[in-house]
Amino acid sequence: MIYVIATTPMKPENKDAFIRGHKACIAETHKEKGCLSYEGHVSVNDPNLYVVVERWETRDDLTAHSKAPHMKVWREYSADMKTGPTVIEIISDAKVQKL
Repeated sequence: MIYVIATTPMKPENKDAFIRGHKACIAETHKEKGCLSYEGHVSVNDPNLYVVVERWETRDDLTAHSKAPHMKVWREYSADMKTGPTVIEIISDAKVQKL
């Protein structure tokens, strides 16, 4: 099993649109092969930090997810709503990888 924690700093003025937009991405991701869970949350420590917590059956499933058409749409939609890059941590039984 693969776990992913992705954190994105949001522009305060775009926070609501960012969260609304991500709901469509969540719905499509839940349909993907190997998706065990995929949810977005606002950080309890920083109201402008969006945290996505994911669980995938395999690394191949996660790789396919990153190439899914709805992810391309999401990246384009959200690009101007962020104050910095998304930090992605991939966690497996063997190691933690930070991208």
